[in-house]
Amino acid sequence: MRIICLFNLKDGVDISEYEEWAKTRDIPKVNGLGSVNSFTVHRATGVFGDDQATPHFGYIEIIDITGLEKFVSEISSDDFQQAAAPFQGFADNPQFILTENL
Repeated sequence: MRIICLFNLKDGVDISEYEEWAKTRDIPKVNGLGSVNSFTVHRATGVFGDDQATPHFGYIEIIDITGLEKFVSEISSDDFQQAAAPFQGFADNPQFILTENL
């Protein structure tokens, strides 16, 4: 299963502060979960085929998990919640989209 999270940063958030936190804290923490096969964070840089368009979202997270139940259990722990808390201060209304392969 893959979870795709789309979001923009909240007004006033320092981009370099968020990106440093993502690289040094968030990505290693999420990738350390037993239910996660892969977790990557991407900065949107444009819209393919349209040099004038601006992407609707500035950041995309892709989380490949082994199963939703185990993932929810792991991210519900106090330790993980404390480590992930800064995300709520950075991200403006993140949308977590559940997907399945065809």
